[in-house]
Amino acid sequence: MPHESPAQRALAASTAALVVATAALALFLPPFFERWLDAPVAIVANALVLATALLLHWVFLAIAARRLRRSVAGWLALAVVLFPIGGAAALILLGWFSGESNGSGAAAPSAG
Repeated sequence: MPHESPAQRALAASTAALVVATAALALFLPPFFERWLDAPVAIVANALVLATALLLHWVFLAIAARRLRRSVAGWLALAVVLFPIGGAAALILLGWFSGESNGSGAAAPSAG
């Protein structure tokens, strides 16, 4: 079983939060929102879920960038300005950099 680095755990948590935030955002789109018009409590609850998931996505993304020794401000700017595509792009690129940093020093020369 491969060992998961702290940066990869932060990226996984950020991904889960982004999925929840995107699902909550989708509930505000016209096909779904028409069902919610009569329930203001449900609208407020969905908005709170969206705000919490988005904040967690950004926090975990910043933690992953810091653990990978990347610019936290740059990666957060990408995720915030281009939400949700920028957040997904940041996750993909940081995941790629995470795999690259783990793979570069992990291979030991064979003794045989």
